[in-house]
Amino acid sequence: MSIIETSIIASTPNSIAPEARQITFGSEIVRKLIHIGSLSIPIMYYYASRTTALEILVPVAVLSFVADMGRHYFGPIERLVNRLFSGIIRPHERQSGLLSGATYVMIAALFCVLVFPKLITITAFAILIVSDASSALIGRKFGKHKFLDKSLEGSLAFVVTAWIVILITPKAGTGLMEYAIAMIAAVIGGIAEASSARSRMDDNLSVPLSIGFVMWALYFLLGELDPAHFGALYDAMMRFS
Repeated sequence: MSIIETSIIASTPNSIAPEARQITFGSEIVRKLIHIGSLSIPIMYYYASRTTALEILVPVAVLSFVADMGRHYFGPIERLVNRLFSGIIRPHERQSGLLSGATYVMIAALFCVLVFPKLITITAFAILIVSDASSALIGRKFGKHKFLDKSLEGSLAFVVTAWIVILITPKAGTGLMEYAIAMIAAVIGGIAEASSARSRMDDNLSVPLSIGFVMWALYFLLGELDPAHFGALYDAMMRFS
């Protein structure tokens, strides 16, 4: 473990010794490969209606939450989870009553679908999946300079990959301003990811929410400048719902 990793981990709000708060880099890779599988959520939502998405996400999120809580209080569930995922569960996630990152992903997906227009949800969630994985792996491997609670290298990887994602995700078709809005929101998302320890919020939740609310606020400000334009923009964002 590097000096920067030890410094960053020492700032997290729990009582586990710093050297025990990390999983191995190999386990981190496995964890992020599973995380990448969550790209199925924004892809599915692109083609499905909000109602269909909720019909899928609600039971999955509830099941994930029940299993996560069950592993803390019921021996059989705990043994099953440990048998399947022992190597990739972070030490702090083993503390009584705490949820795993996977459950936070499902909660975040459910919240975003409920609250944000479809275009914003797809963009924010795709950034979470791709850029969170990039940040973690680059930060663990090459992080040398501290930035908030993470490494500068990891945070830069987050922003760069987020901007690449923005070039691919669907747009309402109103011009370059859309890209600027999403890129600004991605930087805020990177800051949220890097400050997850001091904010005491899991980054699987803080990242898509911060990106979503910033995008929505900036779109709103754009609409305030031209109300008719914003009405058409909102309709375009919702057109798949």
